[in-house]
Amino acid sequence: MKYILQVFTGFRDTTVFGTEQIIERIGLLASRMEVRAVIIGWAADPASYRKIGDFLHEKGIRMLLWLPVFSEVSGSLHPDPARDVFGKTVAAPVLPEEGETFHFVCPSSEHNADIVKSTYEAVYSGGGFDGVFLDRIRSQTFVAGVSGVFSCACEKCSRAFLQRGVDIGEVRKLYEERKERFFDIASWPANGEFVLINETARRYFEAREEIIAGAVTNIIRHFKEKGLIVGLDLFAPFVSRIAGQNYRLMTAQADFIKPMLYRRTEAPAGIGYEYTLFQKYAPEAWRLSRLTLDRAFLHAQLQAMESLPCEKYPGIEINYDPELVRTDPDYIRESLNAVREHGFDGATLCWNIMQAPDAHLDAAVYADIRP
Repeated sequence: MKYILQVFTGFRDTTVFGTEQIIERIGLLASRMEVRAVIIGWAADPASYRKIGDFLHEKGIRMLLWLPVFSEVSGSLHPDPARDVFGKTVAAPVLPEEGETFHFVCPSSEHNADIVKSTYEAVYSGGGFDGVFLDRIRSQTFVAGVSGVFSCACEKCSRAFLQRGVDIGEVRKLYEERKERFFDIASWPANGEFVLINETARRYFEAREEIIAGAVTNIIRHFKEKGLIVGLDLFAPFVSRIAGQNYRLMTAQADFIKPMLYRRTEAPAGIGYEYTLFQKYAPEAWRLSRLTLDRAFLHAQLQAMESLPCEKYPGIEINYDPELVRTDPDYIRESLNAVREHGFDGATLCWNIMQAPDAHLDAAVYADIRP
């Protein structure tokens, strides 16, 4: 089984791990498993990346820059903010990790796309990267309340919606009339393509996905024209629509995807976390049984992405935190074995191998030994 490793080096202006420390951890894993690539970022430290890249390239391992797109972009460049259907700037819920805000910006803004492209050139292009791994390629979710899901609806996005037959004024009016019943659902299959009963609500979600996918495709093309590999960070299929991500539209030009199959994460992108927030803000929208994030559910998620044309390296969280990421070796083995059973290209050990306990790394190395 092939692996991609993910290393968080710090936020733009901070560095949390030393270069030699990172090289040592990667080297240890590369000596025990087949590592195809390392996703690393996003501290602004080209000299460190060059040294890490030299080490990786000697071993035939590619280095990909972990690059946030619609969130955590440089504030000094004044990105165009995301606004909801009520005309308000979408809230930025600050998480415990200092420096990370989950402040999302407008996906329709060419200025915001230019910030991503110019940031790569100005800050990271000298780091010796073989490609980019695009993160935060979505809208805000119920993490920011209803406002998050009803964004972006700024002037640019409203025009984009209208071109797709969706009047943001009608969407706002429908929510004001129906409140949480706006989200009445006819069905919610495991692939995440839930069907809303109301036609206006259904078209809103579809158009939102189309707008985000179009913006992401523009950025993908830019980096591929530079000869770079492009990978995408995606929500698990079951909750992808909440974040405005349509797998079919977004993956057409990507080299690989890393669906975040985070069954033990109580933070944004955690499957149960995002689902629970949907229930909180739309408690009367439907009647569904309690979500069970078991092995059968995991296989349903993997099956939902089998037909995609790009390479698939599902992401399994192997770092540990007693409150936010309650993983254990058995969970890691179970997850990686499921990926293997579906015959995928490999898996991604994420989202930070530097914070993974040794027992978790051992579980990944010996994942073929069933618990």
